[in-house]
Amino acid sequence: MIKSALPNLKALILDMDGVLWRGSEPIGDLPSLFARIKDLGYKVLFATNNSTGTVQFLQKKLTEFGISHTTDQIINSSMAVAHYLKKKFPKGGPVYILGESGLTTPLGKENFFHQNQDVLAVIAGLDRELTYKKLLEATTLIRAGALFIGTNPDRTYPSPMGIIPGAGSIIAALEASSGVQPEIIGKPFPPLFQTALERLGTLPEETLVVGDRLDTDILGGVRAGCPTALVLSGVTSRAELAHWQPLPDIVAESLTELLG
Repeated sequence: MIKSALPNLKALILDMDGVLWRGSEPIGDLPSLFARIKDLGYKVLFATNNSTGTVQFLQKKLTEFGISHTTDQIINSSMAVAHYLKKKFPKGGPVYILGESGLTTPLGKENFFHQNQDVLAVIAGLDRELTYKKLLEATTLIRAGALFIGTNPDRTYPSPMGIIPGAGSIIAALEASSGVQPEIIGKPFPPLFQTALERLGTLPEETLVVGDRLDTDILGGVRAGCPTALVLSGVTSRAELAHWQPLPDIVAESLTELLG
């Protein structure tokens, strides 16, 4: 499917959740799929909005699923947030973090540390230990003037239990309580895609964005000028696709079907 539809293709930007796996379950025979990608001669970069996993965690997961890779092939929304903040506040400083180690680790590497008062910014990602107290503290700081940054807008994500709350659901709660609209760093906004294309060394028209979400993967790919492929192995159904514009260039049931 992919070779005939896009004969000049040189690279793939692959989402992870809903494309490669659901939780701890692989979607398809991943070692065989990546052998196929190698045979086709495509470069690969993994770009995920998931803000909870560290690069080391994502590397471990890719390895466990039999996918060969290097560290610079992985980009997530937390890394993009840390890069963005470093440009605004080169010396680092105190921030309020609603998130897990996948967010705190890259922020820490850029000298940003968690504090509950007098902060530069409130940064909200997926926090599976979320409490009302955290929402209260974050809301108070945003209302006091702290910059409000969200890792990604994904309100849900797929898991073996079904569709469950994502970072976007927490960000939406803070937006509702603070009355302030956040600045979102992850897909479908530019930073992740710009960094991915730079690392791949390819032009947008040579690079296929593959994802399971219309409002992040597909919209972000379109905005970046890339062809797009939607796989239906994640959160998007054909019924939802019927009401979406612009349509992805390719629609497949899974990465297995996409690669033919």
